[in-house]
Amino acid sequence: MKGYTYSIGSCSYQFKDLADVMAKASSAKSGDYLAGLAAESDEQRVAAQMVLANIPLKRFIEEPLISPENDSVSRLLLDEHDCDGFKSVENDTVGDFRNRLLSYEMTSSTLATLAGGLLPEMVAAVSKLMRNQDLILVASKCQVVTKFRNTLGLPNRVSIRLQPNHPTDDAKGIGASILDGLMYGCGDAVIGINPATDNVESVKRLLSSIDELIQRFNIPTQSCVLAHVTTQLKAMEQGAPVDILFQSIAGTESANKSFGIDLELLEEAQQAALSLNRGTVGNHVMYFETGQGSCLSANAHHGIDQQTLEARAYGVARKFNPFLVNSVVGFIGPEYLYDGKQITRAGLEDHFCGKLLGLPMGCDVCYTNHAEADQDDMDNLLTLLGVAGCNFFMGVPGADDIMLNYQSTSFHDAHYLRQVLNKKPAPEFELWLKDMHIMGNDNLLLPVTGSHPLLMAK
Repeated sequence: MKGYTYSIGSCSYQFKDLADVMAKASSAKSGDYLAGLAAESDEQRVAAQMVLANIPLKRFIEEPLISPENDSVSRLLLDEHDCDGFKSVENDTVGDFRNRLLSYEMTSSTLATLAGGLLPEMVAAVSKLMRNQDLILVASKCQVVTKFRNTLGLPNRVSIRLQPNHPTDDAKGIGASILDGLMYGCGDAVIGINPATDNVESVKRLLSSIDELIQRFNIPTQSCVLAHVTTQLKAMEQGAPVDILFQSIAGTESANKSFGIDLELLEEAQQAALSLNRGTVGNHVMYFETGQGSCLSANAHHGIDQQTLEARAYGVARKFNPFLVNSVVGFIGPEYLYDGKQITRAGLEDHFCGKLLGLPMGCDVCYTNHAEADQDDMDNLLTLLGVAGCNFFMGVPGADDIMLNYQSTSFHDAHYLRQVLNKKPAPEFELWLKDMHIMGNDNLLLPVTGSHPLLMAK
């Protein structure tokens, strides 16, 4: 490893290694300040960005930020690296790569071909040189399509995870939220419940109730109960109708250990879900959630900035060919993303990095009640990510998750986004909504009476 120097006028800035350059070049994040990694001034940040712009992409292969000898995630990223896919950019610096990404010649098909040749550290690096509009423009050209009982990620479509959480896992409360969401055209990404209690019996009960609804009304969607993956596997062994398996993941081996997982467990989970063969139009079976700051919160960040570690989590996700991946961007709290400005920047970075790596990225546009943010900030980020081509968002009753106690996006927000950007649900789900007289041929919602078959369901 070697140090780096950059001078601005009479000031000379020293950076001890590549990790230090990456951290100092990052946009301001409270988590990086908490870790003692952030730039001390805007001028130092610019100096780090100038250094970073001249670093060859190859350097991230030659100088891993975390030694593969000590970290299974680093080993995975290097082992899975597509050398042939990298050839078209192997002589680029990070600055060259930014210019290439913003060129007219960089099309959706070119980006798809390139994805496997990029290490997460490379996409994190280039994102640090980009304005928000750059992140939006490049991400909008990245198309990642996945399938289970419907097809997500197609152009001019946006999907919604219907999130009907309840503080006591009450069946009636959850059922009311699901019906409400369906009436607003939500639920095509997944009907996904965060259980209040992580035990096998509760997971089995919740999965069975959603599956009964899906089968009864032939809804072209999939279910997920977001318990720990080991709990879901036990429920599966006992005959629970598991569609999509969920797990939170992070960008270092030690952070994943703090979640009670490793790469071998994720492989076991994927193979178990594939063996059920419950998909009808495809068989992508994994759902991952991530978030900037998770490694630092577990004291497992190895002196690496939080945005780079987030990108490394996407490298883990990519290995398992997931159906859904999303950043819970403001969920971890203001200790890591302090205010609406930081949350907005992080959301755009996360979506850009995930899409560039070939992932079906969504975003939980959210904040906790002690953050310096409000619902106007979420409206802004939701709209920006919609323009950027984000695959899916959350649909939470009233935008207020009464079990997890944080603020997200609502069923109404989903309908707003589809109207303002002229986007539709997943095609199979769109046809079902029209067949059920929930959505008209103009893709607007229809008035629903109390005699609607969904509302009559018991």
